[in-house]
Amino acid sequence: MPWQRKLGRTTDQRKAILRSLVTSLIQYGKIETTATRAKEVQPIADRLISLAVKECDNFTTKQVKISKAVLDSKGKKMTQSKKSKNGNSYDVVEREEKTEMKPVDSPTRLHARRQMISWLYRVKDEDGNNVNLANKLMDEIGPRFKEKNRFSGFTRIYKIGPRKGDAAEMVILELVKE
Repeated sequence: MPWQRKLGRTTDQRKAILRSLVTSLIQYGKIETTATRAKEVQPIADRLISLAVKECDNFTTKQVKISKAVLDSKGKKMTQSKKSKNGNSYDVVEREEKTEMKPVDSPTRLHARRQMISWLYRVKDEDGNNVNLANKLMDEIGPRFKEKNRFSGFTRIYKIGPRKGDAAEMVILELVKE
C-alpha cells in the first residue's frame, strides 16, 4: 500500500494540486475540496505549521543603517543640482540615513522558512501586492498555536456532503481557531 494517495494524477500534477491547496489554506484559513485531497493536504499543512510553531521565536534583532530618499509634500523625490569636475550639471536625489532594528533569522529558522517556501506558491492580495506566506506562517499562525505543546492537529475537516456533479464527498478543511 503506498504511503500517499495518487489522486488519479501524474506526479507533477499531483504535487501542483497539493501545493495549490496548501497555499490557499494558509492564505485564506479554510478551503473547500474533496475528502481525499483534504486528507493529503492535512499532514503537509500540519508539518508546515509545526515548523512555524517551533521556529517562531528563534531570531535576533540587529541595528541596520537605511538610506531613504527625502520626499516632498506631493510624494516626489527631492533633488539637488550639482556640478561635476568637468562643469556638467546633474540632479542628485537627497537622501537621509536612519537606523532601524531588523529581525535576523537563526540558521534553523532560515531552513524552516525555505522548507515552507518549497511548498507554497507566491500569491498576491486583492490590491495586487505580493504576500509572503512564509512570513504569515512565522508571524501570525505560529504564535497563535504556540501555547499548545503539540506537533499536529492544527487543521480540522468538516464533511459537507456530496458534490452535485459526480457525488464526490466534499469537505471543508480549516485551521483550528485557538
